[in-house]
Amino acid sequence: MTQRLNYAEQSPELFKKFVQFSTALHSDTIGQTIGDLIQIRVSQINGCGFCLDMHIKQAKIHGEGELRLHHVAIWRESTLFTPRERAALAWAEVLTRLPEGGVPDDIYEHARSEFSEKELTNLTYQVMTINAWNRINIAFRNEPGSADKAFGLDKAGLS
Repeated sequence: MTQRLNYAEQSPELFKKFVQFSTALHSDTIGQTIGDLIQIRVSQINGCGFCLDMHIKQAKIHGEGELRLHHVAIWRESTLFTPRERAALAWAEVLTRLPEGGVPDDIYEHARSEFSEKELTNLTYQVMTINAWNRINIAFRNEPGSADKAFGLDKAGLS
């Protein structure tokens, strides 16, 4: 697949603001590990190769274990995730797939048992953001790995 256009060049002001918004989310109390996990899981669900590649490499750089990276797709069956991580992954999935009746009470209650109101709000913004990044990268066919050097992802040791 060939990249269709460079959205950052076409709308540099909006791109810059969206990057700033995305970057601001990484300084909250949820933690880098959960951020990495939800970015990976949402990108898997949406089928965004560019984002999945990027976030796996980022997670590896942040110290995430290889087996956990492989288990993100099967997190429900895996014993490698904490209750807090499971709540975050369930929240990310339900917001990405949005069932017809909205978010079920049991998923909300599980998330509320693990996260404060502010944390759950910030987690929701993180899910919204990765869904938006997935959509723009899928729409314009950004190639997985094409930004590795620019983002320092070559340090992940994955090729």
